[in-house]
Amino acid sequence: MAYGDVQMFMKKLKQLIYSNDIPIIKIPSIVRERPQFQMLYEELSSMIQTLFIHQDPGLENFEKVTNLRKRFKAVAEEAEDIVDLFLSTVHFGNYGYFPRSDVFHPSLNLEAVMRSIDSIKMEFMTMSIDNMKMDASQRPGTLQMQSAGTSRTRNSLRSRKVLEEIVVGIDRDVEIIRDKLAEDGKHLDVVSIVGMGGIGKSTLANKVFSDPFVVYHFHILGWVTVSQTYDKRDLLIQVLSSIDGKLELEKATDSQLHEKLHRSLYCKRYLIVIDDIWSTVAWDKLKLFFPDHNNGSRILLTSRLTEVAAHAKSDRLIHHLQHLTEEESWKLLCQKVFQGDECPEWLIEPGMQIAKNCHGLPLSVVVMAGVLAKEARNKDLWVKISCSVHSYIASDEKGCLETIALSYDHLPLHLRDCFLYLGGFPEDFLINSPWLLWLWVAEGFIQEDISRSLEKIANGYLVDLVDRNLLIVESWNLIGDVLCCKVHDLVRQVCVEKGKKERFFLKIDSPPSNHLYEVMTTHKQRRVVINQEIDIMSLPSPPTPSIRSLLCNHVDTTLTDNISKFFYSFALLRVLDLEKCETIDFSPYLALVVHLRHLDIWLSSFQASICNLWNLQTLIVRTSSSSMVLPSNISNLVNLRHLASNANLYLPSIEKPMNLEVLSNVEFGEGVDNFQKCFPRIRYLSTTLYSDEENDFEVLHLKNLMLVGSGYSGRRSVEQELLRGEQNLEKNHIIRFPATLKQLTLERCGLPWSDMSIIQSLPNLEVLAIKGNGFAGTLWETGDEQFQRLKFLKLKKLNIKQWKASSINFPCLERLEVLNCIDLEEIPLELGDISTLEYIYVKNCDASLLESLQKIRQEQDDVGNYELKIKVDGRYMPSYAPQHDD
Repeated sequence: MAYGDVQMFMKKLKQLIYSNDIPIIKIPSIVRERPQFQMLYEELSSMIQTLFIHQDPGLENFEKVTNLRKRFKAVAEEAEDIVDLFLSTVHFGNYGYFPRSDVFHPSLNLEAVMRSIDSIKMEFMTMSIDNMKMDASQRPGTLQMQSAGTSRTRNSLRSRKVLEEIVVGIDRDVEIIRDKLAEDGKHLDVVSIVGMGGIGKSTLANKVFSDPFVVYHFHILGWVTVSQTYDKRDLLIQVLSSIDGKLELEKATDSQLHEKLHRSLYCKRYLIVIDDIWSTVAWDKLKLFFPDHNNGSRILLTSRLTEVAAHAKSDRLIHHLQHLTEEESWKLLCQKVFQGDECPEWLIEPGMQIAKNCHGLPLSVVVMAGVLAKEARNKDLWVKISCSVHSYIASDEKGCLETIALSYDHLPLHLRDCFLYLGGFPEDFLINSPWLLWLWVAEGFIQEDISRSLEKIANGYLVDLVDRNLLIVESWNLIGDVLCCKVHDLVRQVCVEKGKKERFFLKIDSPPSNHLYEVMTTHKQRRVVINQEIDIMSLPSPPTPSIRSLLCNHVDTTLTDNISKFFYSFALLRVLDLEKCETIDFSPYLALVVHLRHLDIWLSSFQASICNLWNLQTLIVRTSSSSMVLPSNISNLVNLRHLASNANLYLPSIEKPMNLEVLSNVEFGEGVDNFQKCFPRIRYLSTTLYSDEENDFEVLHLKNLMLVGSGYSGRRSVEQELLRGEQNLEKNHIIRFPATLKQLTLERCGLPWSDMSIIQSLPNLEVLAIKGNGFAGTLWETGDEQFQRLKFLKLKKLNIKQWKASSINFPCLERLEVLNCIDLEEIPLELGDISTLEYIYVKNCDASLLESLQKIRQEQDDVGNYELKIKVDGRYMPSYAPQHDD
């Protein structure tokens, strides 16, 4: 049980004790148990304060404390199971269902849990007393450093020698880093190479280190390998040995070593490579070794962690090393296997497939080259190997997986569950980031912080995994957040193997078997992920309900009509994601799964009974219909924060205010007359706007607004709604926008261009897209008003002919896109003078507009602004920057 999950359980207990807004809690048999809920809440709260919040620093590193925390989380998990089974029993009875009495108890019994809590409490008190008697120097659990000596230095030098091998695909990287190292600038500076394990950071650093120009440019070259465990003395010896291998260092004291290094570097322009550094603490210690003599010395740092590079103040460059292309992977494989000889023609096709299956990771290519070099050059054998690349890589115990697994071992505890969760998705699965964040929150992986929302914290976790190069970003949204991401196959394999070892989830990738039956009936499974075409009802039933999450990622997953079995076996579900399971509508039964936090499901209609799912945080409704009516008692979902759909949701009225933060694709009836009162916490809204009404959306927290004109028809996918953040207006309107708005898109609105002044006045607007007759009229004059913070402007499919604007109107603009505006005669030339403008993209434009772009290009080249990129129909317009001789 993650600590975030403990926090959610405590919140649930608090609601069971105090809340009067939730119908199920008012049932007499639940009300009677409030004293037990109160007692459990107080005991758990006391232990949380003791073990997690007001922990004695002197005990922090004790292994016993870590074990007590694990035991406490297990006890809290057991307590939640008991409470939830009791609530389910009451809930089932309320609907006329009476499951097995040996599993579903009509009374609440917490005696065993309370005894376990008392036991942990007593052990902790004993430990605290013993700690007070113990001399601080004898305390166990302090950080273990590798002992100093020549073995580590030899390992470092040996690793350098291994690096002096065949490499491909990094010539441009070498050139970029070499140029940055040699740039003007006298102060000591840092250049960093960042990338995932096995991608070739050390190889690239070594290539730069050995480059003839670098050797000539710097007077002193040194190399130190830090890794996860390090010793200050050993690091000093490494650097000195790499500078001058003749030095006698073993008998020198630490202060003598420091003095020798200082003398070696004194007044000389040096380059020191700090390879494989894992922490900011290590950098803070290492940087003290290297003096700044104001002579252009440099440090080249390699790390898996962007955080470390940023902390080292790599002002000149943080170079993110990319994966090899398929062509580069094939070239490297050939050079490794054939050692300069040509690849036989019959092996080219299977060989290229093997290279492709390495997914651009040099370490994987090297492993496979080692396999192929030992095998006969037989086409059938190579074809067979091409189908089993992953198993060969996995068998290389000291290779890829071990290298990547180090990243997991180095993760802070709060990120480990989030990381392991990625192993449940199929290979090459594109992960929708908002959806992933909602799942993490529902699973209880996110630790609460009163200053930020859970989703904001979760997004920070996601960025952390990206910065650690454990997630690959496929796309970003317009304000720079991760939009879609995926997991490298080898990283995913580490997730899967670690997940199996820790029984983190049960992944079903094949039809149910006897082994699956044994696993599900003998072990408590908390999460089940289905990546195979099966009938969910064919899954073995666990002896007692224990499964908390069920995710179906296969498009052909089905459900039979044996619904009661499903809901009895999965009564404790918190996450039910059936997006890919578009088969049977069991909305009448959904109300039985009262503990759901996250529900993604296909429905034909929205039953009022669903509104009894009082724990629900995220509800994603999918339907084949164009619209669906929501019941007014949806406000009973007191914990609901996200409501999204691929259809138009109609909410005629609402009984009381809701805590919704994201509301997608909804139309309001007359019963929703005061938007701000009904949805005071809304941040993202997608709704319909009518021309004959006053529309006031001045909500305090609203940052992303989507307004669809009443004439608009058709369904978008949920992903389009959540990721694109499009907003639409209708003409003849009376509307007020919130000052907090950051993103706005106007589509099919027919607004007069004179109304643009309303939008120009928004103080926080950063992204504006005008699409499909969002504004009507052929002339747009921006006048003297400014878009104060606008960074991105997109014009698409407009009937505009003339656009009059200046650089004054867009002081912060970074990106301009003009798409399919076939009548627009030109882009205002003065926009090229915007100092922040980085990119102009034009597609399907008139010839006269192209001429205006050429003028902008020429004018900016004339003043030395070669950094502005202009792209027309997929091709960059060449800059006329002067060429300098080498």
